[in-house]
Amino acid sequence: MKGSKILALAAMADAGSSKPEVAGVFDAARAGDLAAFERLMRQYERLVLVTALRMTGSLPDAQDVSQEVFLKLFRNLGKVPGEGAVKAWLYRVTVNACHDARRTRRRRPECPVEAAGQLAAAGDDPQQELTEAERRRVVAMSLRVLADKERAAIVLRDLEGLSTPEVARVLGSSEATVRSQISKGRVKMRDFVERYFGRRG
Repeated sequence: MKGSKILALAAMADAGSSKPEVAGVFDAARAGDLAAFERLMRQYERLVLVTALRMTGSLPDAQDVSQEVFLKLFRNLGKVPGEGAVKAWLYRVTVNACHDARRTRRRRPECPVEAAGQLAAAGDDPQQELTEAERRRVVAMSLRVLADKERAAIVLRDLEGLSTPEVARVLGSSEATVRSQISKGRVKMRDFVERYFGRRG
């Protein structure tokens, strides 16, 4: 049940939540106010968890990454330029932590990445809900065929909705490199989807 609650929280991040209201909270947290830091963490915990879940494909790994990311934020608040840079900083640290997790941790049983997507509301048409669940599952599977950098670019650009310049800043790459990674990633994902449904046809 606990896992289901976490997945539900992660799903809500895609429901169009309002922008984090961090005015004043960041400065207070950086000054050592623990209550302010907890508020700052609550503002962004869904963003970090959903991104990590999409990157790793594993809820336990995503939870570990989230804890690591916020520990790093607590230790490095003084290095974050200002409250306007928090989101980009968290994306960058989350992506790097996910790369580390994939390299160093034994692969665990995967929790469907589609759980990070919009969950169908109660009362929706069962057939439509099944179709949406299938679509999210195929997207999750296709993400796994990508190289780490391609996956990061696709997750940030196509799933998290960042612009190409924003993705480039988060990943420390040029816009041309990001566009290339996204283009190659989309082709690989499309090929995977075509093969997947071709086998089922």
